[in-house]
Amino acid sequence: MTGLFPRPRAVVAPGAVHVPDWLPVERQRELVAACREWARGPVPLRHTALPGGGVMSVRSVCLGWHWQPYRYSRTADDVNGAPVAPFPAWLGELGRAAVAEAYGQDGPVRSYAPDTALINFYDDTARMGMHQDREERSGAPVVSLSIGDTCVFRFGNTQDRGRPWTDVELASGDLFVFGGPSRFAFHGVPRIRPGTGGPGTGMSGGRLNLTLRETGLGGVRPA
Repeated sequence: MTGLFPRPRAVVAPGAVHVPDWLPVERQRELVAACREWARGPVPLRHTALPGGGVMSVRSVCLGWHWQPYRYSRTADDVNGAPVAPFPAWLGELGRAAVAEAYGQDGPVRSYAPDTALINFYDDTARMGMHQDREERSGAPVVSLSIGDTCVFRFGNTQDRGRPWTDVELASGDLFVFGGPSRFAFHGVPRIRPGTGGPGTGMSGGRLNLTLRETGLGGVRPA
């Protein structure tokens, strides 16, 4: 557990499940090491440029498919044109275990086949505005894994960026899965709590967030 008291799992909204302390610290440390390797390339960790001229405060790297606002491609055309790093099979297995943990073995676990990961690194000042994950052609759940500093994760409604929303604290090792009626809910990260991550992960500060998704694109390169 994190802190002095256990944090119970919670259904934040229909189809949206928070499981605290799901990743043991040894697995967190393995994921941190893997993320460091992915961040070195072939497409390096970068701040994503937005179509309106802004730049995201988080730094990102992708596996399987490269995400750029607001589409997927096999090459990082907005960075260096390199092919994106492959999505490893073991990460897909971790995603299926996460879905089973959230929804039970009778849920969509057997058919869950994530083929892309978006890895975001937040420093103390990074934020993520309210948005929907809508570029996928699949309605399969999104799996979110948190490592490092705690964040305030704002989980909203499916209609717009405004209220109602629920603020959830995601600590190192926490799992958050959203699918079903909540698959296209707006969500964001308004705050990072610096210095809250434990040293056992191998991180000296900041927050890593890995989100696993099914693109529904198969072998087709999107236009």
